[in-house]
Amino acid sequence: MRAPDERGGPVAASLRDLLADPSIPADVRESMSADFKRVEHMLDRLENEELHVAVFGRVSAGKSALGNALLGRDAFTVGVLHGTTTEADAARLEEASTAGLVLIDTPGINELGGEAREKLAFDVAEVSDLVVFVADGDLTREERDALRMLAATRRPLLLVLNKADRYGDDEREGLLARLREHSAGLVGAEDVIAVAARPSPRDVVEVDATGHEHRTPEPRPADVSALRARLLAIADREGKTLSAINAGLFAGRLTDQVSERIAATRREVASGVIRQYCIAKAVAVALNPVPVADLLLAGGLDAAMVIQLGRVYGLPLTRGESGRLVAVITTQLAALMGAVWGVQLVASALKGLSGGLSVVVTAAAQGALGWYATVLIGRAAEHYLVCGKSWGEHGAKRAVAGIVASLDRDSILREARDEILRRLKTTR
Repeated sequence: MRAPDERGGPVAASLRDLLADPSIPADVRESMSADFKRVEHMLDRLENEELHVAVFGRVSAGKSALGNALLGRDAFTVGVLHGTTTEADAARLEEASTAGLVLIDTPGINELGGEAREKLAFDVAEVSDLVVFVADGDLTREERDALRMLAATRRPLLLVLNKADRYGDDEREGLLARLREHSAGLVGAEDVIAVAARPSPRDVVEVDATGHEHRTPEPRPADVSALRARLLAIADREGKTLSAINAGLFAGRLTDQVSERIAATRREVASGVIRQYCIAKAVAVALNPVPVADLLLAGGLDAAMVIQLGRVYGLPLTRGESGRLVAVITTQLAALMGAVWGVQLVASALKGLSGGLSVVVTAAAQGALGWYATVLIGRAAEHYLVCGKSWGEHGAKRAVAGIVASLDRDSILREARDEILRRLKTTR
């Protein structure tokens, strides 16, 4: 195994770091195992200085025959039936002097009922370094759409007119001109190339001694020299750079996906934590007959919730930090929603004046408000943690106001009242 090129070295190192990252949860790694396997293959390619070339196109455009012609041997299955290639095959083109060209034959993109194979073809193209798009005539709408999709993967493209032997010189040049027109902005004009991977046999006429003519089909050699030269030039000049860039792009997308998956998992866990504290706080506040004590209890539960959210997001908070964070949030909420906190204080006072007899009357309303406040505090704390223990450039006031505006208060209060009444009935 050769040492990685200097341009590929940092990318290879980043791939190794991604594969060994201890912060990626096991369940996330398992759910994305196929993607991590691709990273392993890309790392091998970088270390072996390989340039992977996907041969792509419609059914029966001659993709497998073209691959075999380039290789000079029958490495890929060739048949007259549609859909001969059912999965991606790969073979190495040994002629490349500085980077090993590996050709990947893909299923046809328009095979009837072959959605899975079409997806495989796009997957292979996405993780390849270069795509050879094979057509056997002017591009259909389906082919033009596929070409645009491939261009969106930011892979260099070569557009090949196969079976060029079927056309006369003028007709072939006209087809190449139309292909360049259709692929303008997607494929360079110099990368639209005519080939004949499997030319039709040529009839050789012989006249015997009696003067009778005999026609004998004579195979003709493949004409792929222009394409082979172009591929070898790309491999020799920029193959290692293409491999490194494309591996880096894929690793970057995977890193983003991993981050999104981890964030989604954390949001799900955090939502469960917040709901648990909503229930605990709402029921405790509703049932506590001691004036003001229920509000003190609520503050303690909020601080405990924030500590647990810090653990979920991998940013542990001390009791002091959690208390200060809750204080900041509640201060902002009080400024935004003074009436809400006023209702809670009145309900708490009613408990004392009535000796606890008004609990049944005020429990559901006060508990629902406690539930709603817990949701707001929890979501605000989440925002603070997701931003790395920061309120962001706009500060706490704007952040908390945005959270209040984004939540459906009436829906939350309805859910809270229903849950509290159910639990109160169970308790009684």
